[in-house]
Amino acid sequence: MNTIVFDLEWNQGDGNTSGDNKDIPFEIIEIGAVKLDDKYNIVSKFSRLVKPRVYKKMHHITGKLIHMQMRDLENGDPFEAVFMDFWDWCGENPIFCTFGSQDLTELQRNVRFFGLKPLSDKPFPYYDVQKLYALYKKEGKNRRSLEYIVEDFEITKDIPFHRAFADAYYTAAVFQKLLLKDSNLLNYVSYDVFNPPFSKKDELNVSFDTYDKFISIVYPDRRALLETRSVVTVRCRECNKNVRKKIKWFPVNSRQLFAVGYCEKHGFIKSKIRLVKYDGEKVFAIKTTKYISEEEKDRINTKKEHALEMRKKHKQSK
Repeated sequence: MNTIVFDLEWNQGDGNTSGDNKDIPFEIIEIGAVKLDDKYNIVSKFSRLVKPRVYKKMHHITGKLIHMQMRDLENGDPFEAVFMDFWDWCGENPIFCTFGSQDLTELQRNVRFFGLKPLSDKPFPYYDVQKLYALYKKEGKNRRSLEYIVEDFEITKDIPFHRAFADAYYTAAVFQKLLLKDSNLLNYVSYDVFNPPFSKKDELNVSFDTYDKFISIVYPDRRALLETRSVVTVRCRECNKNVRKKIKWFPVNSRQLFAVGYCEKHGFIKSKIRLVKYDGEKVFAIKTTKYISEEEKDRINTKKEHALEMRKKHKQSK
């Protein structure tokens, strides 16, 4: 199995809805990648330009960032040809590695738009190097830029940033450094949900060192999802049993809900549901569960009271 560290550059419309295509808001114009062997050494490289077909004018921010004009892409190949060559180059059952999660989403969106076979029909694992760095540094949700991390790790900057191959190369160098510092980071796999589960057997239940993650099937609407027992139960990670809720589910906004359960043996358990829209009103859930202190339980209760007060004021203002 090969580890494929890849990066994309893409172009977009100018914000004029008549000229933008909602099915492909970002059109890929370059794919760059490196292949790592089982010891995470670079063994092969990939770099190709894509001739655009949707957005024929370079967005001013894109052009400034990547130092490329539309004429530079004239010698590129159609996306279908570039992607098929890239996929063949990846080899059998590749594990992807990216900086952040957006590249994988946009790759699949372009694959779908141009009528190619999808990478997967359900969630699949990959490594998010930006997230792994935050975990290593214990920075929580904070996310650093690639150039910041390269400088922090004193990696030689021998090619310019903001081109697909260069950023893939630097991402691979950061990945290598991280694994040398803490190989346990390989346990922190991310899951791409561009194609969410549609059958119960494909629902994802995975345990990490400090939390559990559950990705549900797609439901017709929010109400149906929140009436499903497997979605709204709070389970103890150790006992693997449902526990009584000390703080019942409450929304903090239209996409996130929190609840807190209590296990007599293992204490307070925070559960968070993130609602993800899919194709109109359809929705699926990404639920995370972790143990928390009583102090954090109290902070969540304060958050609940604040959320209830804000909803009350919103209703009164109507």
